[in-house]
Amino acid sequence: MRLLYIVPKIKSAGGVARVLAIKANYFVEHFGYEVHILSQNEENDSPFYDFDIEIVFHNMILKGNVFKFFNSFQKQINQKISQIKPDVILVADNGLKAFIFPLIAKTKVPIVFESHGSKFIEEVQQKTNFVSKSIQKIKYRFKDFGTQKFTKIVALSEENLKEWNVKNGVVIPNPSWIKSKKNADLKQKKVIAIARNSYEKGLDRLLLIWKVIGEKYPDWTLDIYTDDVDSLEEAALKLEIETGINYLHFVKNIQDKYLKSSIYVMTSRTEGFPMVLLEAMGSGLPCMAYDCPTGLRAIITNAENGFLIPDNNIEMYVQKLSFLIENEEVRLKFGLDAKERSKEYSVKKIMGQWKEFLESL
Repeated sequence: MRLLYIVPKIKSAGGVARVLAIKANYFVEHFGYEVHILSQNEENDSPFYDFDIEIVFHNMILKGNVFKFFNSFQKQINQKISQIKPDVILVADNGLKAFIFPLIAKTKVPIVFESHGSKFIEEVQQKTNFVSKSIQKIKYRFKDFGTQKFTKIVALSEENLKEWNVKNGVVIPNPSWIKSKKNADLKQKKVIAIARNSYEKGLDRLLLIWKVIGEKYPDWTLDIYTDDVDSLEEAALKLEIETGINYLHFVKNIQDKYLKSSIYVMTSRTEGFPMVLLEAMGSGLPCMAYDCPTGLRAIITNAENGFLIPDNNIEMYVQKLSFLIENEEVRLKFGLDAKERSKEYSVKKIMGQWKEFLESL
C-alpha cells in the first residue's frame, strides 16, 4: 500500500511530527507500506525525529498573498498526487487550507482527515468583538463543511469526534512509544512541561501557576522544554519570576528528562490526544492538566493517575499541584497507575487498528 501524508511541517519538534514519525516508521518496517510525506517550506531542513530511510519526503513552496498561496497549493498538490499515485491520502493539518483539500484534489482515491487537535484550536488569542466572533463562526462552519467531503475522519478520542459531528468518523488514539520498563523514582524535586510557546498550549497560564508554587516551594524547580525560550523567559520576568524555572530547548532524548522528574504539568487551552502525556505516563509520572477540549479525559483519570483541573481554575491547579509536591506516596501511586494506563495505547495495538482501517478503504 502506498500512503501520501499531507502536513504543514514534518521536520519540526512538534507532537504531530513525533506521532507521524512513529506511525510512518511502523508502516514501513512492519507492514511493508510505501510512505510519502509532503510538507511545506521545509526544503533545506533536516528532520528532528528519526525516520526510516525508505520514507520519501516531498516539499512544496507556498508563498505570496492568499490567492497566490492557494493557487500554488492546488497546483503542487495535484502534481504530487499525479507523480506519487497513492492508494490513500492522509491530511494531518489543522489549518483552514486542509478543509479545501477534498475540493481541489483531482483524484478518486480515499482522502482521510487526521484530526490532531480540537476543532476550535486557535494559534493566537481571539478578540471578542462582533466582527471577530462572526469570523470565527464562519471559520468553524467552513471546517464543518470541509470535513463532510473527506472519505473518513480519524479522531483521537470520542470527545474529539463529537466536536466534528460527522457520520464518516472513526476513533484511533495516538500510540505511546515509550518501551522502557524504567519508572521515574519521583523523588526529584522537579516538575516538567513540554510544549510550543503558542497560545493554545497555554504556557502563559503555567507561569501564573508557578509564580505561586515557586514562592511556596523554593526547593522545587520547573523545567520547560519549548521552541521559543527567549520569549517565554521574557514573559516570566514581566511576572517577576526570576528563579525556579529552567527554560530549555526541545531535545531528542526526552525520555531521560521524564525519568529525572516527579510531576508532569500541562496548561493547554485546547488539545487533541497529546503525545507528551502518553510519554510522561509511560515513564511513570503523575500528570496534571486543565480539562480543556478535547482528549485529556481519555488519558487522565482524575485522582487516579493525575489531576484534571476545571479549565482556567488557577487556584485549584495550585492546590492540587501543592498536594502532589507534598505527598510522595500519592505521587508513587498515581505514577504506577499512569504507567498501566499508558499500556492501553501500545504502538502494536494502535498500529494494528490503523492497518485494519487503511486496508478497509
